[in-house]
Formats: sequence, C-alpha cells, structure tokens
Amino acid sequence: MGMTSLDGLRFARMVQAGAQHLSVNADMVDALNVFPVPDGDTGTNMNLSMTSGAKETESSKQTHFGKTAEALSKGLLMGARGNSGVILSQLFRGFSKAIANKQEVSAFELAAAFEAGVQTAYKAVMKPVEGTILTVAKDAAKKAVAVSQKETNIIAVMEALVKEGQASLDRTPELLPVLKEVGVVDSGGQGLLLVYEGFLAELKGEALPAALSTRQDMTNLVSAEHHKSVQSFMNTEDIEFGYCTEFMVKFEEKKLSKNPFSEDRFRHELSEFGDSLLVISDDEIAKVHIHAEHPGDVLTIGQQYGSLISMKIENMREQHSAITGSSSAPAAKPSEKTKYGVVAVAMGSGIAELFTSIGATAVIEGGQTMNPSTKDIVKAIEDCHAEHVFVLPNNKNIIMAAEQAAEVSESVVSVISTKTVPQGLAALIAFNPDGVESSNRDAMNAAFAQVKTGQVTHAVRDTTIDGIDIKKDDFMGLAEGKIVVTHSEKAEAAKELLQSLLDDGSEIVTVIYGEEASEEVVEQITNFIEQNYPDVEVEVHDGKQPLYPFIFSIE
Repeated sequence: MGMTSLDGLRFARMVQAGAQHLSVNADMVDALNVFPVPDGDTGTNMNLSMTSGAKETESSKQTHFGKTAEALSKGLLMGARGNSGVILSQLFRGFSKAIANKQEVSAFELAAAFEAGVQTAYKAVMKPVEGTILTVAKDAAKKAVAVSQKETNIIAVMEALVKEGQASLDRTPELLPVLKEVGVVDSGGQGLLLVYEGFLAELKGEALPAALSTRQDMTNLVSAEHHKSVQSFMNTEDIEFGYCTEFMVKFEEKKLSKNPFSEDRFRHELSEFGDSLLVISDDEIAKVHIHAEHPGDVLTIGQQYGSLISMKIENMREQHSAITGSSSAPAAKPSEKTKYGVVAVAMGSGIAELFTSIGATAVIEGGQTMNPSTKDIVKAIEDCHAEHVFVLPNNKNIIMAAEQAAEVSESVVSVISTKTVPQGLAALIAFNPDGVESSNRDAMNAAFAQVKTGQVTHAVRDTTIDGIDIKKDDFMGLAEGKIVVTHSEKAEAAKELLQSLLDDGSEIVTVIYGEEASEEVVEQITNFIEQNYPDVEVEVHDGKQPLYPFIFSIE
C-alpha cells in the first residue's frame, strides 16, 4: 500500500532536500546558457529563491501540511530572483493555495496541488513560452494527476512526476528552436527537476542523487532561458489583455450591507475579465492587480464594495512596442513622503554613481551574476519613502522580479522595463520630477527605446551561435543582446562592434568601461571613434563593472 498520506513536517524535510539538491548543482545550472557569456545565472537565481523558501519552511516547524506549504510560498515569493525564480515562486504559490486547509494530503491531493501550481504560474506570465520550466512543470503535474487517480502510494506518484519531468526536459529542444540549434535542454526546467528529485529522494529515504555534472555531459544541458525572454517570443498584437490595471477598493459599510465582500467570489468575478490576477484584502481594503482588455468593467465590479483609490492603468501594448526595440545606501527618509522615487539596479560602483548623480533615489547592487530578489526590490521601494516609485531593472532577467515586487509593495510602483544600463540611464534622464505620472512613464519608455546598447565580454566555452564560431576566452561583441562579432583581441572586438552599431544618425556614444579594461585600450577605443566618426560626440565613464570590459550606449 505504501505511503498514503503526508504531513507538514515530512513535506518540510522534502523542501530541505529539494533545496539542497538544487544548491549542489547551482553552478552547473549557471553554466548551462546558450550564449557563452560569463553571466549564466539560472542556477543562482533558483537556488537563492528556493533557499529562501526552505528557510521559511524550516522556521515554521508544524505538522499542518497547508501551513507548511504556505510558509514555503511566502519564502519563495520574497526571495524570488530572476525569471526562473519568480516562476518557481508562482508554481508553489498555486500549490499552497490548493491545499491550504489540509492537515495531511493524499497522493491525489498532492498531485492536484502540483497541477494547481502550474495554472498559477502560467497566469503569471503574459505569454507563456513552451520548452521552458513551465512546460516541464505542466507535463510532470499532468502525469502525476493521471497516476494518482489509480495509485494511492505517494512515492509512486512522485516517481511518475520526476520521470515525466525528465522526459519533458529532454523534449524541450523540439519546442524552442534556439535549444535545438545548440543541441541542449532548458536550464529552468533542469532546475525544477532537481527540486523534484530532492523531494523524491527524501520520501524514499535515499541519499540525494549525485551532482548532475558527474552523471551526464553538461554540454547537452544548456539553456536558452536568458537568451530568449518572454517578451521576445511574442508580437505586440498577440497581447490578449492590453491594460495593466491596478486599484484599491476602500470598503464602505453601506455597500457591504447590500453586497457582502468575499475575496474568493471577488477574485472569481474579476478572473473573467483578464489574467495575471492578484487580489489581497483585509477588513478595510482590497488591492487588485489584473491584466484586462476592458479596465472600466473591472473598476465597476470593484465599486460594488466601496470607493476606488490608487488607480493606475497602463497600456501594455505600447510598453511592449517600446521594449522590443548589497544595496547602496538610500537617501535619508524624510518625515513626509516625496512625490516620486526612482530605484535602479546596477552592477559596478561607477555605474551606481552614474545613476545616483542623475537622480536615482536608491541603487540596488545587482546585474548579470546576482539578480536582486523580490524582497530586495521591495525594500528599496520602501526606502524611497515616495508616493510613486519608478523601478529600472536594467536587465531582462530582473524585470519579472521587479513586477512581482510592484504587486506586493504597499506603494504605487511603475516598472520601466529597461533591459540594459544604457536604457536605464536614458530613461532616468527623461524623468521629470515635476511631471505627472503618465507623462513620466511615456517619456521614460520612449527614451530608452531610442538607445542602442553594445557590450563586450569574453566567451566561457567554444560554441556556434547564429553561424558565428566562438572560441573559449575570445572576446564577443553583443548588439542588443545578440552576438555579432568575435575576436581574440578585446580592442578589435570593441571596434568591430561599434562599426555595427554606429550609423549616419548616431550623435552620441557613451563608453562605460569596466574592471577588465586598461587605460591603453580605453584610449584606443576613444581614438577610433573620434577618427572614424568625427561628427559623433564621445562621453567616457569608469563604470567599474565586472564581466563586461565595455558597455556602449548609442544615441
């Protein structure tokens, strides 16, 4: 008959094992990146996210399964880093809600909770991409549910979950062209499978599986998660629900006497009008976030229960069109809130100083190899002590965590979806502290869309991308994130990259050099620009950033 029920204490041990297995393999998962740049961080992000969840679960220490799962969800939510970490947090957010009232769970209830988590995670992503962590989670949960309808043994159901998860991971190259091109699998899915393997090992009383790098060829497990963001896999016209709508309902007794408030019913009513729905309520207020096509209908439903406050509606189609083209000390908190605050993410003390000098209220240290968590961003938002805070992620893998921070923050927050430092600087320059919120959002989005970004870094392994043969330790030039040149010499790679970026319309080149750029090479680059592009103005800044000797901004 086997194990037919599971309590909170045993689940807490499963979580610890899953977190440990992921932690042991985090460096390996970091190395699984389609682009051979030294900033693969899927493993780091998922490890830090899962570690946060495990710590919260460990401190909970209770037999109630639902409360233990709630602790895991809370820890993951606040510790979530990067796209994979945010999706992981959403998987277990839905999981925890499905079994919130269960003292113990059966095999079927456990499988159903995994499937509920998948539904929540898919809703959290505007345009889900198959061949990623989402697909692995979906396929594994579906198989677990099917087996649980005939099998009461929890271990047997978890074995089915892990087995199908591995099979789904192996299929990811058939779903994402970039994975098939390099002959690899998805790293986010690999990270999730490591967690599931840890769960199963604990249930069976077995030692954790050996580190993945000792069991199979790492070169066959590379991921494209950071190569292809969710935004890059969709067209603007494919956005089904076009308006990001946020508001709060301040309850009124007169209205509640006629129409009593139920959070579940309210959530169900709103769910028919869009996706990415978040409803949080207490005795006095309900906070709503939803992506809807007709925001007015959503607001009308809210008015049934009270008055509307803190309303914010953003056109996501316009935002998308614009896109596709330890924390530093914050300013002293004033006794009254200021009108605006700006949070920027930056790697390198020189770049952080640049953001501060042109108006950033708080700068979070982070970037390619260390994405800040949701909690880090929420704290920076709070430290601004402002009525409205703009967040500049400056990295495509930080945008989801920033958006999640915006949802859980008590402040009104606008995430300007900057993917690079030059985009963030351009957006901040366009910010008007005396302007209205909507005008600032429009201006900042428009400004960063006009900037072209170039980056020079070194290859960490041999590979071929888009027909370009790349050798380990060669220098690569990336234009808007795409590798366009490679050369054994740093200066030559930079020059060839600049040639691909500069055109007759270019007016200003900003050179931000990092830790690995010598004064001699910096001088070579500036002389090259001045001699070959005499009409272009050159600005040079010491960004002190690691990994990238040069970051270029072309305006």
